[in-house]
Amino acid sequence: MRQFEEELNSLNTSLQEMGALVAQSIHRSVLSLVEKNEDYAHQVLRDEARIDQLEIQIDDMVTSLIAREAPVARDMRFVVVALKINTDLERMGDMAVGVVERSLALMRQPELPTGDIIVEMGNLVESMVLTSLDASCSGMRKWRSG
Repeated sequence: MRQFEEELNSLNTSLQEMGALVAQSIHRSVLSLVEKNEDYAHQVLRDEARIDQLEIQIDDMVTSLIAREAPVARDMRFVVVALKINTDLERMGDMAVGVVERSLALMRQPELPTGDIIVEMGNLVESMVLTSLDASCSGMRKWRSG
């Protein structure tokens, strides 16, 4: 049972790492668009590979846990929620890449007149990602212990 607990903790840690990376990608993608910053754009593109790697790793962890441990009740809910969060985070990472691709295409165009609004929206999205991930992961910990 101890190994099972460690694997669930590892799953939670991987989700936290992926969430932080996705939040950074969202932030950098917006800055790349508004500030016409190619360095941010290229960092988002580099981070996408790690996000994709984490998605595969988390999928493998979940599959392995289900196959080996056949979790029930709270543990099964934790594993299923982790799988759903994983999918959503990977999709958000892909969307950050989409913003960056557009940003790179617009680098030589005049400045965006609504840059402040875009930055504010990006900050809100980043905050929502981090807050929801924190709530989900802490909720999963409480779920399991309760």
